[in-house]
Amino acid sequence: MFLSSDNVVFHIFEIHFIKSISLMKNFLKYTLATITGIIITSFLFFIILVASLSALVISGDKPVAISGNSILVLKAGVTIPDQGSSNPYAGIDIINMSLTPVPGLNEILRNIKKASADDKIKGILIENGLLPSGWATTEELREALEKFRAGGKFVIAYSDYVLLQEGYYLSTSADRIYVNPSSTVDFKGLSGEVMFYKKALEKIGVEVQVTRHGKFKGAVEPYILDQLSTENEEQIKSYVGSIWSHVVENISKARGIATEELNRMADNLVGYVASGALENKLVDGLIYRNELIDTLKILSGLTTDDKINMVSMARYSKVPDPKKMISAKNKIAVIYASGSIVMGKGNDYNIGGNAFGDLIRKERLDTTVKAIVMRVNSPGGISTAADIIWKEVELASKVKPVVVSMGNYAASGG
Repeated sequence: MFLSSDNVVFHIFEIHFIKSISLMKNFLKYTLATITGIIITSFLFFIILVASLSALVISGDKPVAISGNSILVLKAGVTIPDQGSSNPYAGIDIINMSLTPVPGLNEILRNIKKASADDKIKGILIENGLLPSGWATTEELREALEKFRAGGKFVIAYSDYVLLQEGYYLSTSADRIYVNPSSTVDFKGLSGEVMFYKKALEKIGVEVQVTRHGKFKGAVEPYILDQLSTENEEQIKSYVGSIWSHVVENISKARGIATEELNRMADNLVGYVASGALENKLVDGLIYRNELIDTLKILSGLTTDDKINMVSMARYSKVPDPKKMISAKNKIAVIYASGSIVMGKGNDYNIGGNAFGDLIRKERLDTTVKAIVMRVNSPGGISTAADIIWKEVELASKVKPVVVSMGNYAASGG
């Protein structure tokens, strides 16, 4: 039997078509299986991640105990919020699956006070970093450390790299200041700097229209002027100068160096080489970290072969305070107002005018609240929202004492 050429071609086509259909089925089968596997794996990963994070949060809430011969470590030169985050998931490191919450200024001050009466805490180590914490925050920490020292315990300050001016000011509350032999003490004075955008905006055809009240309202000047107004220059010089005078005066008292001499050191940048800082008595020694640890051991009454425990502020916050009152009939409400002022509810990073108005009203009407303390750390914001808060503060002040504590920023609406 012979097949024609047409039949042969058709037969070959049929065979290839069947193979193609079979390959397509296999492709779709494996593709759908892969997609299903990815979906199931992702779902299981999500469940495991949520469970792990929940376990971290739950374990983080448990009280902890510390051993004797401990040093409380204050991480300075970092951003310190006025209040620790209320978010239970704040400070979670997903990569390392660890929980390291950032303590607020309120927690740190409470810990320093608690540590002064804790026999297990022998002293405090100030670990200086490279970020500014703000002069107001630094001032409060400095005062708390001075009170801690007055109770008979030691405070040591150390810097591995660059000791910034805020860090140095804080460090002058310590018994001794040590820096790495290769480090720098950035003691140079304060200055103010303003960048102007008016000409740049004109080149791209942007016209800025502002409404402001008073000649000292200088926040908008970079957009409408080419240089500082006389009024703005005056207030910047006054503000910066007053901070520097206060800082130099307190450093002078702590280090036993005349204010004139400190200003000379700042002008000549004597601390840019560590040996210069030591020679001019800005610091007490140039040591490496292993020598620092040995120094802490000796000050704690140990030998250099003994073990000493370093306790972070976050961990110490979980140590129960025996003096903490669980409940009381008479209470003082503390309200933290941090961030820009906005309308509405706001969030953890700003001040919602309506939300804070409601909160202040609630504390005003609560008969168990005998006074209100407002901690304000704000550069300002929407005037209407600020006015809503102001009215509630005014009403509350007619019923009970209202005290305002200013943080790093207390400008405009703040």
